[in-house]
Amino acid sequence: MTSRKISRREAIATGLAGAGAAAALGACGNGPGGTAEPTPASGASQSGRGVRAVVVGAGAFGGWTALELLRRGAQVTLVDAWGPGNSRASSGGETRVIRATYGPDRIYSEMVVRALARWKEAGERWGDRLFFETGALWMSDGVDPYATDAVPILADLGVPFEELTGEELGRRFPQIDPEGIAYTLYEKSAGYLLARRGCQRVLEGFLAEGGEYRQAMASPGAMAGGALGDVRLASGETLEADIFVFAGGPWLAELFPGFDPPLVSPTRQEILYFGTPPGRPDLTDAELPVWVETGESLFYGVPGSNFRGFKVADDARGAPFDPTDGDRTPSPEAIATARNYMERRFPAMRGAPLIEARVCQYEQSADGHLIVDTHPEASNAWIAGGGSGHGYKLGPALGEMVAAQALGEREKEPFFELGRLAG
Repeated sequence: MTSRKISRREAIATGLAGAGAAAALGACGNGPGGTAEPTPASGASQSGRGVRAVVVGAGAFGGWTALELLRRGAQVTLVDAWGPGNSRASSGGETRVIRATYGPDRIYSEMVVRALARWKEAGERWGDRLFFETGALWMSDGVDPYATDAVPILADLGVPFEELTGEELGRRFPQIDPEGIAYTLYEKSAGYLLARRGCQRVLEGFLAEGGEYRQAMASPGAMAGGALGDVRLASGETLEADIFVFAGGPWLAELFPGFDPPLVSPTRQEILYFGTPPGRPDLTDAELPVWVETGESLFYGVPGSNFRGFKVADDARGAPFDPTDGDRTPSPEAIATARNYMERRFPAMRGAPLIEARVCQYEQSADGHLIVDTHPEASNAWIAGGGSGHGYKLGPALGEMVAAQALGEREKEPFFELGRLAG
């Protein structure tokens, strides 16, 4: 594969920076976006001045990390094999739920609050709406500790919510059949993000602020003396830097195969979109929140999905999957499972046609938590991944974390370090 530098003008013209490009070594819209020159946030640190950085992966994690390093004064090159938001990427697809309900894990709730503010700011800065506030329902057949443990954290962080019984849920949202639901946590300020479009907008902002983007397959070079010297492109070219960040999503295990357990294990996940009856805003995000339902299985969905249909997905981890060459044909079994759930919980959707489907993957870490740490053999090589099906929403907050840690502004967060996974 050849590699070449992509200019901001060319990226915008060809769609890499705002319309429909294709992120491979990355984490997997509507309306025109502005291209005014953004400026770094007021008071932003300039600790990166004179520092050269290479970020591999232009998905939610890599794109935001590259942008944050750039805003701290670093000279940053962002590299990706297929482009941000492409169909192979874990950051691809139309939408991702954003909610601060994270059980007892306060660190995630704090990151969501920060990330949501940054997503909103980014939409205003770039003239493109990336966040849709619908509220989020966390429904369960009993009092789910994952939800109730989050209640005091949400209250402490100022996140508005209500706790509903099944009867109250049915009255508030008559589109939902509440049979079997005993408890619902309704997070009012939650909603969904435009996924692939968000990745593309981040690239556009990165280019506008002076970053360099290379579309190429990349791999780490040799490690010696406790440091990584360069990144090697498939063309044979090398990129030298002071700091390297590998946000390779489901490809992290290929980039660094020596870990036990593997850094991530990609699993096949199927997303289905069903057509709503005509003229029914009550079945779209205009009147219905995004939802998660726990029980024997965990289903989630986005009503309306920015006019792409009624999105339904089974969160159960699928079979091992090859993100590069895996067959992405939806399976009849997954379609039937999603339909059975949808028609039971949302009666007005009975008989709705399947109008779109896609197969993506989770980049599952061994314990489902993020990985943010340096490689054991190279203190200047950072690994950022393990989104595990819930990482996209955290992109802006994670980018800030990685950039600050890599530049020595902030200590590592033990909760995300690799040492927790050691046997």
